[in-house]
Amino acid sequence: MQTSPDLSALPVVENPGRIAILKSKWYPELVDSLANACAAALRRHGYERIEVHRVPGSLELPLAAADLLALDVTKEIDAVICFGVILKGETLHFEMIANECIRGLGEVMQRYRRPVLVEVLPVLKIEHAAARAADDEFNKGLEAAAAAIEMVHWRRSIGA
Repeated sequence: MQTSPDLSALPVVENPGRIAILKSKWYPELVDSLANACAAALRRHGYERIEVHRVPGSLELPLAAADLLALDVTKEIDAVICFGVILKGETLHFEMIANECIRGLGEVMQRYRRPVLVEVLPVLKIEHAAARAADDEFNKGLEAAAAAIEMVHWRRSIGA
């Protein structure tokens, strides 16, 4: 069952910082749809400083996220949001890339103590990714934006 986030119920982030969006170059029409929906939702909720970076693939997302956060010495980046599509083929490449991507992004979040949101879609059929990147209320980019806003607001509420 598909669910859509209630964007009208999101908290207000006072003095929003920067949001970094990282996109894998594979399946650009789907990844761009996810990232564009996310950026539009973030802008509607007060984020004006949204930077977008494209990397070669999903395996490179953890390094790119780590580099952005390591270089952000003033801690202006409130969150990093990662988008990609990994399609299952005939080899174990799918499993290796998906597992390492998720493990690496979790490690980056722990190391830099800032939200790293992941909408890397590991799918068996490209139609599954297309359904999650459609131009509707079920686009996973909206979920990523909502999660980022909620995490930034919650972390600020506890003084993090």
